[in-house]
Amino acid sequence: MRRIPTFLLVFHLVFAVFMIAPLATVVLVSLTDKGYVAMPFDGMSLRWYRAILDAPDFIEAFWRSAGLATSAATLATLLAVPSGLAIAWYRFWGREAVMSLLLSPLMIPNVVLGIALLRFFTQINTPGSMWTLVLAHTLVVLPYALRLVVASAAGLDRSVGDAAQTLGASGWTAFRRVELPLIASGVAGGWLIAFITSFDELTMSIFVSSAATQTLPVRMYNYIANTIDPLLASVSTLLIVITLLLMLALDRMFGLDRVLSGKT
Repeated sequence: MRRIPTFLLVFHLVFAVFMIAPLATVVLVSLTDKGYVAMPFDGMSLRWYRAILDAPDFIEAFWRSAGLATSAATLATLLAVPSGLAIAWYRFWGREAVMSLLLSPLMIPNVVLGIALLRFFTQINTPGSMWTLVLAHTLVVLPYALRLVVASAAGLDRSVGDAAQTLGASGWTAFRRVELPLIASGVAGGWLIAFITSFDELTMSIFVSSAATQTLPVRMYNYIANTIDPLLASVSTLLIVITLLLMLALDRMFGLDRVLSGKT
């Protein structure tokens, strides 16, 4: 067995420290007992985690963001599955154009997309409502769900579905009982990445949301514009933990290597 060169080990170590250091700093700041942003080297406390319970606007914004992300990720996945299967399994006129259209939100800066959506929703007299937020977030996260569905569907041997239909299963039954379970890792991974992306979306949400529909990132942005204290560090730490738990759950169910590589 060949040994990994030392310079590669050093490179990966430096890269890991570079990625983890900002997150570790946020966690350390959240544990300070001071009333300002500081490292807890001379005193640790959970006061800023208890402070979250005294900030109902943050809790309300969290549940709003969770509901919004769940709705947007689910709607995006429901759109991504049929469109992704059609793109991966069939050859038809305009296939590349459809793929480019569905992936186009990735090429448009979110600030430009936010201004355009604000203008559009204002024209139809529905600015700042919850359902406009859901539609806007669905548009943004659809490419993430679509890419993983297409990757999983492209790697699927379709002969298994044909075999099921040969044995008497209908097309819908073959898809539901045979093909869909085989691409479930891509579908689940697409949903989770879409959920995380929607939950963390800030730039576009600033334009589309209103005072009554502020998401957690927008609430945090408005808070830090006026006040700087470790409360945001404690909220961010909880979000890091939640994201980590979601990724661990996905790894336990399907394996991150299968999800991210699009393997069936």
